[in-house]
Amino acid sequence: MENLSEARIYVGTYAKYNDGSIFGDWMDLSDYSDSEEFYTACRELHNDEEDPELMFQDWENIPSGLISESSLSKNIFEVIETVSDLEETRQEAFGVWLNHTGNDIDTNDIHGLIKSFEDDYQGEYKDEEDFAYHIVEECYELPEFALTYFDYEKFARDLFIGDYWYDDGYVFSRS
Repeated sequence: MENLSEARIYVGTYAKYNDGSIFGDWMDLSDYSDSEEFYTACRELHNDEEDPELMFQDWENIPSGLISESSLSKNIFEVIETVSDLEETRQEAFGVWLNHTGNDIDTNDIHGLIKSFEDDYQGEYKDEEDFAYHIVEECYELPEFALTYFDYEKFARDLFIGDYWYDDGYVFSRS
């Protein structure tokens, strides 16, 4: 997932764009406490227009479900604050989880999404077999001689057929 704490938008207006100008400025969302403060700053930037119709011409570190050329999600600042409270690696894992599960970060309750993510998140592993080693180590008390015969590759395959999924270095349970 994009690093939401570094979210920024290049804000122009449709009128300027239609007149052949892309005049605007990059605005860091971290400089504003809420949508109202952000939109006030946008209007001040374009105070040469009576009622500027804002155009978000480019953006960085904002998931596509939260922004379009002409609108910004009403809950963007709540999402930024909540997701920013996660550790950086968990932010990345949260993005992977969101993409896989199809949850909509714009319309779903962000706190509920974070809870569901935390319930599903198992950790970061180099591959499925690495996770299988972890499970065997944590959950089974096998004698040392049995471990030398244990087929971690097949065990991993069985784990990921049903109970878990793996993507981009992260393991999640299927809930």
